[in-house]
Amino acid sequence: MDRDNLPLAIAFASGVFAALGLTRFQSRAKRSYSDEEQVNTLNLNISGPINVKHIAHGAEGLQALTLNQQPPPIPADAQLLAKHATHIPLKSAPSLSRNLKPSQARSGLETAIGNTPLIPLRALSEATGCTILGKAEYLNGAGNSPKDRVALSIIEAAEASGDLRPYSGDVIYEGTVGSTGISLASIARSRGYQARIVMPDDQAHEKSDLLLKLGATVERVTPAPITSPQNYINMARRKAQEHTNNMPPRRGFFADQFENEANWRAHFTGTGPEIDAQTDGRIDAFVAGAGTGGTITGVAKYFKEVKGMKGMKVVLADPQGSGLFNKVKYGVMFSETEKEGTRRRQQVDSIVEGIGCNRIVGNFDIGTENIDDAIRVSDEQALMMARFLVEKEGLFLGSSSAVNCKFAEPLI
Repeated sequence: MDRDNLPLAIAFASGVFAALGLTRFQSRAKRSYSDEEQVNTLNLNISGPINVKHIAHGAEGLQALTLNQQPPPIPADAQLLAKHATHIPLKSAPSLSRNLKPSQARSGLETAIGNTPLIPLRALSEATGCTILGKAEYLNGAGNSPKDRVALSIIEAAEASGDLRPYSGDVIYEGTVGSTGISLASIARSRGYQARIVMPDDQAHEKSDLLLKLGATVERVTPAPITSPQNYINMARRKAQEHTNNMPPRRGFFADQFENEANWRAHFTGTGPEIDAQTDGRIDAFVAGAGTGGTITGVAKYFKEVKGMKGMKVVLADPQGSGLFNKVKYGVMFSETEKEGTRRRQQVDSIVEGIGCNRIVGNFDIGTENIDDAIRVSDEQALMMARFLVEKEGLFLGSSSAVNCKFAEPLI
C-alpha cells in the first residue's frame, strides 16, 4: 500500500483515552480481527494526553484527507488562539512521538500534564477499515484523566484574577462525580491549597477513597436534580461562599467546571494544538463524549475556527439516558427516559460515569455550532467495546472511553 496516499481520520474520547483515525484500509470493514493476521498500518509512536471517559471520537461520512495533502492554512484571524492561550505546545515534526515541550513557565507536577501520546488501535482499525488513534489522556500526571488539563486551567485562571492565592489558606470547592475532583485535589496540594469535594453517593467508592488519600475533604450526598439546593453542584457553590463569608481573609473558591470558560480553553489551547502537531493537521474526524462539554467544544473550536478546517467532522458520543444526542441531532434537549409514563428521578440512567447530561451548560453551549453529528451508545454496547479493547488492544479502559471508541462501527 502506498503510504503517501492514505486517508486520515481522527477520533477523540472523553475520558482517560482518546482515539484518532488515520488511515483507511482495503475493504476489510466487517472482517473480524485475527491475532495472527498482519495488520497494515502506519508505524505511529505515542504522545499527548487524553481521557477514556472522554476518549475515542469518530463520525459518519468522513471526508478523508490523504497524507500527501498539505494541511489547511491558518486563517488571518488566528489571533483568536493567542487571545485565549496560556500554554501552547511547540509545533514539531509530523509524528506521534512525545516531542512536544512543556511550558517553560511551569514546574513540578504541572509539567506532567498535557502532551499525551496517540496510541494506534490496531484491532479496531483493522475491524473498521480506518486507522484509529487513541489520545491517552490517562497518562496525564496528576489525576490521570483529561480533567488534569481542566483543573490546572481553572486554578491558573483563578490565580491570575486574584481569586486564588497560593499558600494563603484558600480552599477550592467543587461538585464533581470524581475525575475533576481528583485532578483538583492533586494540583491543589502542589500549589498550597486544600480541596473540598461534594459528590453524589451513587458514584464509585474508589473515587472518594482516592480523594481522601490525596488529602481532600469529601462529602457524598444523595443525588438531587440541579434545581434543588441539595444538588451536589449547588451545595459546593454554597459552601464556597459560606467559607469566604465566615473565614476572612481566607477564601472559598468554587471551581464551577460546568460554566467556567477555563474548561474549554484548556482544550482550545492545549489538546487541540497537540493533536494538530502530532498529526500534522491532517484529520478527518474527532469524536468525544460530553459531561461539561469542555473537551469537544475546545478541540472543535480550535480546528474549525483557528485552523479553518470546516470539513472536519466533530461527533458527540452520548450514553443512554442523556439528552445531548437529541440536542445535537434535532435541536431538542430530550431523553427517552423523560417520556410520559417513564420519567425517572435520575434521567441519565447509565453505568457510564462522567459523560451525558440533560441540561445545557455553558461549556457545551458555546461550542454546539461546531458539532456536526451525534451517536448514542447503550450500556451493553459500551461493555462490549470495553471488553474488545482489553482483549484485542490490551487496554483496560473505563466505560466512557468505550463509548467514545464505539463510534467506529457507524463509520463502516
